[in-house]
Amino acid sequence: MYETIKRFEREAKRLKEQESRKKLEEKEAQFQKEKQKKKRDRRRKKDTQARDAGDGGNESSMSDGSYDSSDDDQIKRRAKKIEALRDEVEEKRMAMASEETKAESMREKMLGTNEDIELGPSLKRKRVQGTDDSQDLLTNMMKTQTPPHEFSDKLEIKAWKGKVLFPSVPDHKSWIPPQTAKSPNDGAFLVELDDFDISKATNGTGNNTLAIKFNAPTDSKRFSINIAGPDHDDFNSVLFHFNPRQYERGGQLVVNDKQEGIWGQSIALPLSQVPLMFGQTSVTLQIQINGDGFDIFIEDRHCARLEHRKELPSKPCSLFLQFPSCDDYGSPENWIVYKAWWGNKASMVKGDISNVAGVNSFNAIHPRKLFISQLPKISTEAEVDVRRAELERAFRKYGGARGVTCVVPTNTTFAFVEMETERMADLALVEMANKYRLNRARRSRHEALQEERAAAEAAKQGKTQDSGGW
Repeated sequence: MYETIKRFEREAKRLKEQESRKKLEEKEAQFQKEKQKKKRDRRRKKDTQARDAGDGGNESSMSDGSYDSSDDDQIKRRAKKIEALRDEVEEKRMAMASEETKAESMREKMLGTNEDIELGPSLKRKRVQGTDDSQDLLTNMMKTQTPPHEFSDKLEIKAWKGKVLFPSVPDHKSWIPPQTAKSPNDGAFLVELDDFDISKATNGTGNNTLAIKFNAPTDSKRFSINIAGPDHDDFNSVLFHFNPRQYERGGQLVVNDKQEGIWGQSIALPLSQVPLMFGQTSVTLQIQINGDGFDIFIEDRHCARLEHRKELPSKPCSLFLQFPSCDDYGSPENWIVYKAWWGNKASMVKGDISNVAGVNSFNAIHPRKLFISQLPKISTEAEVDVRRAELERAFRKYGGARGVTCVVPTNTTFAFVEMETERMADLALVEMANKYRLNRARRSRHEALQEERAAAEAAKQGKTQDSGGW
């Protein structure tokens, strides 16, 4: 639009100059005509005087040496007229230049402000109401965002339906794990989740929701949350474990439990499938406890569920929330907790949740199999054979007449050893703990189905033999 206006103004200026030149040429032509006419009149007058004078008319009337000054007067008058025309053209040119300068300054003044201006029949520049000229749209949008240390109003976390666990005093703005901790309980954050009743939590009338507002820095590797029951034994038993790991296997969210110091079968899902948690200004995590398990909501999105692996107390009790300072191996936690809230909230589980990670998952401890971890990594078949032979020799006495069965995957740092009986597995777990890092192995759904099928066939064969024997 601006370029179009400038082009129109240049065209108007050119047309005005062309019109001025045309007028000047017309004036010059008229002056020449008047000059020729005056010359003809003077010549005609002289001829008439000569005819009247007769023979003496041939003598010059200026024989005394004088000259006619009328020609000089005409030249002077013509020069004055030309000068006047030039002055007129220059004056018009200066007036046009001043008008153009004035129009240009007016355009800059109008375009440089936020006032309403008409740019055409459908174009209109409007001023943002309630803002200063020095503020832009992004600044105005940032004013409406929720502060990092507060919950958004859309989460519907009501103060009268629960209580703030952190900060307990106004001076505490945030909690950061100590970087000098040697164990998970060293300087960890611990708070009681009081007045918990599983029956009320299930029907939505009691405390059932934990909300945490936090920030995980861009360089953070991991952080974790533990929820334990009344008999947690210094968090040796954990009902719920939430642990995002930014750099492990491309980024994973690990959800698990721990019973008597043994971690269960974890639910791991890629961080790419959940809302961003690392490098954000603040993130809201909500954990709801119901009859099925622990439902995890990140930024109001249902991401995972950890089904109850241990029966919760049927009577009212208190649960315990812990933010560990480091993991079991001493790796420090790195995150900032702004606010924690515990109270009642309507169930957030909606619609079909069959695709949510952890829903309808199978979990059971294998009675005879042990899990050996923290072994040197192997990559070749020869190394696999050597490790299998080493484990078979080490656990030979726990395998009975047939020996133990060893499963050694390639490119891993763990292995599985299956004993003859459950009693032998318990004995190996105690006696070989000083040589290997041992845990109870988890039984897969496929193994459980195989055992159920084998038990059913055995029962059927036994029933047939008994009936045939009788």
